[in-house]
Amino acid sequence: MDPLPDDAPFFVKDYHDYYKTKRGYHARSLNSNGGWNVIGCMSFMNQPILQYSNEIRSAVLIVHGEKAHSCYFSRDAYAKMINGNPCVDNKELLIIPDAVHTDLYDGGKKNAIPFDKLDIFFTENLK
Repeated sequence: MDPLPDDAPFFVKDYHDYYKTKRGYHARSLNSNGGWNVIGCMSFMNQPILQYSNEIRSAVLIVHGEKAHSCYFSRDAYAKMINGNPCVDNKELLIIPDAVHTDLYDGGKKNAIPFDKLDIFFTENLK
């Protein structure tokens, strides 16, 4: 495992701890083996497609860790989605206190995934 520099940002250390250890390592995982996915579509999330998110009528539950480095993005995306949307009763932003990204991958060291909340939200909204 390659060592990280002492001044690496917290989120980089967190990802490194997850993907480079038994907890999250997999030989075919791009994050574990140093590869990079150049054909994925995740980059489209940051493009103008979010301009139309307030047209979503279906149920949406956005879950993010409070201490995740990109929590701002979920807050902004949620605000944009409900702004002017006539269907806001089935939309929710759930911020998990003290959680980072990797805590929500597998429950983490804090057992942070709110399975009961997920069940309630989707049972109520996907009838």
